[in-house]
Amino acid sequence: MLNTLADITAARRIVVKIGSALLVGGGQAREAWLMRMAGELAMLRQHGAQVIVVSSGAIALGAARLALPRGGRGSLADAQAAAAVGQIALADLWSRALGAEGITAAQMLLTLGDLEERRRYLNASATLDRLLEAGVIPVINENDSVATEEIRFGDNDRLAARVAQAANADLVLLLSDVDGLFDRDPREEGASLIPVVDAVTPEVMAMASGASSSGLGSGGMVSKLQAAQIATRAGIALAILNGTHDAPITHALAAGTGTLFLPVSAASARKAWLGGRLAPAGELRVDMGCAEALKGGASLLAAGVIGVSGSFRRGDLVSVVSLKGERLGQGLAEYDAAEVQLIAGRRVEEQAERLGYAPRSCVIHRDHMVLL
Repeated sequence: MLNTLADITAARRIVVKIGSALLVGGGQAREAWLMRMAGELAMLRQHGAQVIVVSSGAIALGAARLALPRGGRGSLADAQAAAAVGQIALADLWSRALGAEGITAAQMLLTLGDLEERRRYLNASATLDRLLEAGVIPVINENDSVATEEIRFGDNDRLAARVAQAANADLVLLLSDVDGLFDRDPREEGASLIPVVDAVTPEVMAMASGASSSGLGSGGMVSKLQAAQIATRAGIALAILNGTHDAPITHALAAGTGTLFLPVSAASARKAWLGGRLAPAGELRVDMGCAEALKGGASLLAAGVIGVSGSFRRGDLVSVVSLKGERLGQGLAEYDAAEVQLIAGRRVEEQAERLGYAPRSCVIHRDHMVLL
């Protein structure tokens, strides 16, 4: 069990996410920093850990090479072109840096669908297992050359948390340009670093700033807290460390800086996958009585549904929200959206009449739903 930052070197399988601002400066790769980072990863392996890297930087590198404005993020087409050019350079950088430590690197490019669709998720999981068994460090990035604005992770913080689920990791390290989570904007006088977070509550989310201070990346503290929610719900610890230092992991351990988010549950693999999915196809709004029943472990019944949005089909992922719009959970729908609209708020005997067939036992079964 990881209870403090000092425990992170005891982790068995670690996902390390590295942001664009750490790898790229002034349009050029920070190769000296990267070589030292490779030494840090080798150190983790010497402590017995298997390591996976989630690396940003392709768009920043490609944009510099193509002389694209706004760091390649001026348009979707620019970002895709920059990613296509930059990913080759990024893979070469990692191959050389890890090779200098006697470690073989592998490249995996993932899209949102690879981890949202169950069969593809299991395929990615099997590939990661085999690479790690072979002593390889997989270097993963979102496949930004084909991803669209509508169907993408959008930041590598959440990608790292989802990869950790697929890899059955027990720790995610997010290396960023801040020391960790502060109780307010760290630029404000009196801001305090929070060393350990037991759960990502609404109060914790309120401490986050959505800004990415570097201007290179797509995430900020909000995305890191969203990643922490995904990871900790799956029984995986997550830490935010300042990566701007040389040998940042060693520095954080020596200085005692960083924020560790403790696992809050150890859900089944399927429940963890459901809880980590990021692209619901629709939304079901429920009444107060239904919300309380769901918190007690009940399935979602049609009688408790008071609103339906989206064009989902049976088997699609849908969100469940309260009267006030609070996200309660998400799960796999037993009906198409049009069918739920027919039976929402209705008793069982009325449902059969409206559907024209015997209704199913529920709209979302508790075995196919996770509370958030």
